[in-house]
Amino acid sequence: MISTLIFILGLVIAGFIAITTRDQMYRVEHDNYYNRDVKKFNPVWIFKPIGVFILSLIIASIQPFAIEKVDAGNKGLKVNLIGNQRGVSSYQYKTGWVLYNTWTEQMLEFPIYQQHIEYDDQSVILKGGFSTTIKPTFNYSLREDAIGDMFVNLRRPISDVEHGWLKNAIIGAVNDVSNTWEVDSIFNHRQAFEAAIVAECNIRLSKWFNVSQLRTNIVPPEALQESIIAKTKAIQQAEASRQQAIAAKADGERKVAVARADSAETVINAAAKAKAMELTQQKLTPLYVEFKKIEKWNGELPTTVAGGTGTFLNIK
Repeated sequence: MISTLIFILGLVIAGFIAITTRDQMYRVEHDNYYNRDVKKFNPVWIFKPIGVFILSLIIASIQPFAIEKVDAGNKGLKVNLIGNQRGVSSYQYKTGWVLYNTWTEQMLEFPIYQQHIEYDDQSVILKGGFSTTIKPTFNYSLREDAIGDMFVNLRRPISDVEHGWLKNAIIGAVNDVSNTWEVDSIFNHRQAFEAAIVAECNIRLSKWFNVSQLRTNIVPPEALQESIIAKTKAIQQAEASRQQAIAAKADGERKVAVARADSAETVINAAAKAKAMELTQQKLTPLYVEFKKIEKWNGELPTTVAGGTGTFLNIK
């Protein structure tokens, strides 16, 4: 941009010179033959605007200054490359438009918002020696106050850091955590497994980065999948059997309770009947029996005849 401005400025100056010195296009000379003054074209005049144009072009092509705009959501880092601390003497955080000398300074932009990264398939070793493949994806953000320190130590733009230092740190954390987990535990408790990896990543990267929402996308080999499925089915069947045993025990206890209730009801009924019979027997006195006979007599005499006579028999 600075070079363009210088070039345009040179064109303007050359045009201005051409306009203001157009009267010098011709010079006056005396012609002795005709004994009079004549105007002749002056070639020197045209060299002035051309010289200004060429000079501005040279300056625009070799001048060291540049101007850049730091976009929103980014933090600019203006680095002084003349120094002894890994080639850096100082750095400044910048925003907006920044003017710098490209010969002695470097201008970089670093995003300070969440970035998403997906790495290629990586082979890891699980506890017990099993080998499997992961494809880690995660989000990260730069610590704003640590951008300068990160650049001084790594001397790389963020795109190179993502596929270099950061990638090695993430894959290393994934490998180290995976070595402590058994294969079936990973797939039975994947959330805890990935949370452990995030915690390990933040321990290793907390100086410059914050890592979140990591997904390993781990897929076990086919043989391990079959083994895990078989083990899961066995656990489910054992659990089903245990539940059935509990249900059978509960049903047996229910039946015992019902039987006890039926027995109690029978005993109570028998006792009631016995008590009723006892009370009935207590009532059967001779006088009470005669009273019941009289109560039930309809007033008619018996029709039974003994010995052909009408003698009444005592049938008491």
